[in-house]
Amino acid sequence: QVQLVESGGGLVQAGGSLRLSCAASGRTFSSYAMGWFRQAPGKARDFAAAITLSDGSTYYADSVRGRFTISRDNAKKTVYLQMNSLKPEDTALYYCAASSRPYLSRNMVDYDYWGQGTQVTVSS
Repeated sequence: QVQLVESGGGLVQAGGSLRLSCAASGRTFSSYAMGWFRQAPGKARDFAAAITLSDGSTYYADSVRGRFTISRDNAKKTVYLQMNSLKPEDTALYYCAASSRPYLSRNMVDYDYWGQGTQVTVSS
């Protein structure tokens, strides 16, 4: 089992920045990659970004590329999502997820473990 705990969400004005953190514990050696997803009210959960834990390769959704940066600190077992130039449409519950698949994926079904989420609200 892998436990994931997100933090760092909050309320920010449009154009502002936030950094989300995802701390992992448990059988983390079984994870190959970590991802961030988000779910706005009344909408499906969408992929935002993913990173491999070995070499730090990254993958971004078009909607966040150039504004968000995913990174990891393996010693701390923590993955980060730096979010800049935030827009009201970035408002969502942000989830961290862990995958044991040997490839980066934007598909929820490829992720085995999920956190409880942290709320990000961007005001206009």
